[in-house]
Amino acid sequence: MASAGSDDGTGTDIPMAVKILIAGGFGAGKTTMVGSVSEITPLNTEEVMTEASMGVDDLDGVENKSTTTVALDFGRITVNEQVVLYLFGTPGQGRFWFMWDELAEGALGSVVLADTRRLETCFPSVDFFERRKIPFVVAVNRFDDDGEYTAEEVREAMDVGEEVPVIIGDARDRESSKRILTALVEHVMRRPSAVMLR
Repeated sequence: MASAGSDDGTGTDIPMAVKILIAGGFGAGKTTMVGSVSEITPLNTEEVMTEASMGVDDLDGVENKSTTTVALDFGRITVNEQVVLYLFGTPGQGRFWFMWDELAEGALGSVVLADTRRLETCFPSVDFFERRKIPFVVAVNRFDDDGEYTAEEVREAMDVGEEVPVIIGDARDRESSKRILTALVEHVMRRPSAVMLR
C-alpha cells in the first residue's frame, strides 16, 4: 500500500491505496454494493448459474437468483488526491473461501453484508475476520421481502460485540453504500492500532 504523498520518481504524488473487502453470504448483495458505489465500471465475475450448482449452492430465500460471483468483484472510489479506495467483493459460497486469505492480504477492513432472510450465511465471514483480527462492520442489506429488524436485534442474533458497528442500509443505493464505507473507515481509525490515512 503506497503512502499518501509519496513520489513515484517522476515528481508525481501517488495516492494511498486503501483495500476494503465486501464480504457476506451468497446472495447478500456484494456485487450490487460494489456496483452502486464504484466510480468505474466495476469488474465482476458474475456467471449464470447452471445445473452444476444444484445441490451445491443453497438457494433457500434467494430462489430467484440466477447468477453468481465465481472469483471477485472490483471497484474504485477516489476519496481525494491522497486516498483511493479499492473495493474487493468476495465470493460467498463455501467452495470459493480458499481465495479469501489472498483477498484479505493488506486489507484495511471489511464490510460484512447481512441478509436477515438468511442471517446464518454471513456467520463464516464474521468468523473469518474475527480470527484474523481484521476490523469489520456489519451492514444489514435491506431486501423488499425481509423483516424490519433493528441494528440491535441483528447484533444480538449475530453475537457480535458492542465495538462492531451494525448499520442498516441498502446496497442498491449509492449514498447508503457510501455511508457504510464511511462507518468502516471511522471504525478502523478509532482502533488503538489504527493505520491513519494521512
